[in-house]
Parts: sequence; C-alpha cells; structure tokens
Amino acid sequence: MPIIYLSPSTQEGNMYVTGSGSEEYNMNRLADAMVPYLLSNGIQYTRNTPDMTAGSSIRQANQGWYDFYLALHSNGAPPDRYGQVRGVVAFYYPTSSNGQRAAEIFADNLKDIYPLPNLVTTRATTTLGEVRDPKFPSVLLELGYHDNVYDAQWVENHMNEIAQNLVLSLTEYFGLPFIWPITPYDAMVSVSSGTLNLRSRPDRSATVIADMPNGAAVRVFGEWNGWAVVHYGDYVGYAALQYLRRAQ
Repeated sequence: MPIIYLSPSTQEGNMYVTGSGSEEYNMNRLADAMVPYLLSNGIQYTRNTPDMTAGSSIRQANQGWYDFYLALHSNGAPPDRYGQVRGVVAFYYPTSSNGQRAAEIFADNLKDIYPLPNLVTTRATTTLGEVRDPKFPSVLLELGYHDNVYDAQWVENHMNEIAQNLVLSLTEYFGLPFIWPITPYDAMVSVSSGTLNLRSRPDRSATVIADMPNGAAVRVFGEWNGWAVVHYGDYVGYAALQYLRRAQ
C-alpha cells in the first residue's frame, strides 16, 4: 500500500487576511481534514510537525522511503500586488515524470472545486526545496493566496471539500479506487480453514501483504465493492469483507 510524506506549511508568519490564523495553522487544519480520507483509502502517511521547517521536513522524509511527498501551502502576492492575485498552482520538478503526472492530476481535480478553474495551473520549478530535494516524486500545492480575501475564505470554508479532493487525486495517482470514510470499527477474521489474504489492491490477483488467521483482530476504515480497507498490526491492505465479522 502507498505511503506518503505529508508536509503542511510551517510558515507561521504568513497570516491570512481574514484573521483566521497563519498559513501554518490553516494548512495543518487541511492536513487534519485529509486524515480520515487517507485512512479510508489505505494510504499511509508520515506528517511533519509545526515546530519543523521545510528543510527539516525534507531531511526527515529522506531518511525513510515514501511513494510520494506532498507539501501543502497557500501563496502570498508581492507587496505591490497585495490582495489582488488569485489562483492555485501545483509545482513539480521538471525532470520528474511522476511529479508532473501527479501535479496534473491535482490541478485537474482542483478545477472542479476552485471558483476560478482557469486559474488552476501546474508549473515546473527547480527553486522550491520541497519539490527539488525529496528523493521521491513530489508536488507542492499553493492553494490560493492568503492575502486575498476570496481565496482565504475559500480555504477556510471548504477544508473538507479540499481535503477530499486532494486524497481523490492521490488515489488516482496510485491507481486505487476512491473510498469514502466510514466510522472505523473493530472486526475479526472469520474463515472456516486456512487464512484470509490481506492484499495490496482490491483484486483477488493482487499481491498478498499478510496472511491473517481465523480470529485475528483488525480495524476497518473503509468498504468498497465487497472489500474492506484493513489495518492488521503494522499492515494496511484490502481484505474480502465477507470474511470479516464486527467485534462484539
């Protein structure tokens, strides 16, 4: 199952013109809103903390291995254009084909929810560290301009919609079905013989991640077409829903 490094902005000095708080605060709110969707879709994540910097986030990520690095930011116009600029940009590194592919997916989906879809663009860059320095595909999203009242309000008032949209894009990038969150519940494996396969995708021919014995305790975060998104110990994958029984 995919695992991403999630890096909401640590820029506490960039304040939203509406008074709702900083870029750091609002991008962490957005990351919080993404978590239920990440869990329901089996996308594991490591997340930076507000006391970190972009540089320390990159260093932490590069100490491990991730399938993708996603940085969440909002933009600021130069002083002579303060409050006058709007738009969303998905930045990627120019030689990263997967980074460009992901940026295009994010942009295409964000056009469905941003009020000015013609201002949602992708852009190659070699100057942004969170795009240039991770050792895996990466995208940095500038989600509107925090000095523009309309963009700031869009972010503040559509956190859940934006979070769902971003995770939808991640599922498209990884080739997974999008699964809406449910109230997580505990369950047990119920098979008459053998074990239940935990798979990398909701497909009976997909790679088996783990064999779960009868009576094994799992936690279910999502359901889709007869499959469950399951956490089993340190493993995350898909299991056939018919062989799971809710715990009493």
